[in-house]
Amino acid sequence: MKKLSLILSLLILLPLRPSAQEYVDRLYFDMRAAFHQEMCNGQYSSQMLGEHLNFNMMGRLTPKIDYRIRQRLNKKVFDERNMFNATDFMYVNWHATDRWSFLAGKYAVLIGGYEYDANPIDVYYYSQFCNNIYQCFTFGAVADYRFAEDQHMVFQFCNSPLSLGFQNVYALNMAWNGQFAPWWKTLWSVNFVEDMDKKMVNYIALGNHFIFGNVIFDIDIMNRAGFTQKRFLMSDYSLISKIIWSVGKWNICAKAGYETNALDNVAADGRAYDLVIAPGTEYLYAGCGLEWFPLGSDRLRFHGVYYWDNAEHRHNYRIGVTWRVDVIGK
Repeated sequence: MKKLSLILSLLILLPLRPSAQEYVDRLYFDMRAAFHQEMCNGQYSSQMLGEHLNFNMMGRLTPKIDYRIRQRLNKKVFDERNMFNATDFMYVNWHATDRWSFLAGKYAVLIGGYEYDANPIDVYYYSQFCNNIYQCFTFGAVADYRFAEDQHMVFQFCNSPLSLGFQNVYALNMAWNGQFAPWWKTLWSVNFVEDMDKKMVNYIALGNHFIFGNVIFDIDIMNRAGFTQKRFLMSDYSLISKIIWSVGKWNICAKAGYETNALDNVAADGRAYDLVIAPGTEYLYAGCGLEWFPLGSDRLRFHGVYYWDNAEHRHNYRIGVTWRVDVIGK
């Protein structure tokens, strides 16, 4: 009788419990570790580092509402100004129609460019803009309109990436995620960003992704300016290029960038218009590397990378491994 009662109870409860696959489409951990050797201003150092440990979950609340979470488990979780400091994504996304979707929660600030947009675990070295911006992921709301296949206009109102957390400063971002041809994709944006003093700065970011067979080439152009700046265009800007040549299970990679901000890009009170790239900066960085995918997929990747910059005369060599553990899905 006890066994029969238990079976009946399970049969009654089972329809009330959704299956894990219906509501959690993917759950996985991804990780990266590396051994670094570096010469910086003539000083040698070496270290073994765990660089990334991420928890990722994606799923659906209903057929029209999905969600995503990405938590960096090796990043400081709590900050008095930003208690979700280690959370990249934490949002729900409503697919209202075939063309419109609406997202709310923590999401990437929609600044154009493929270096900025890349998953951090796939980037070995960054530009100064990406390294210095206070937060690339903030809370806000996003409206996405698909006006053609692979053509999206996206509008975002969110906490400013120049704020340290939640300081009543905001950003309005408009992005076009589209393409001109099958071999030319775009990630362009116009951004109006408040800083901590409620001053507005404008970004125009043009990310271009070219595909030629097994060769991928990216070029990002970004202009930054205050609205009372003497020279609005190309006195504070970044140029970044990357190339990846895939040969079997190998990728041969190279990337270089140049960033500059004119010394006179300051307001009358001496305050810089751009708080990310300081006036007087002239930064150059470049590097190359090899990636090997022994399993033929992104579940396991070995890399060897070298890069150099002119700011601290850094020469960095690293070898490392990235791997993913799928718990649900893929």
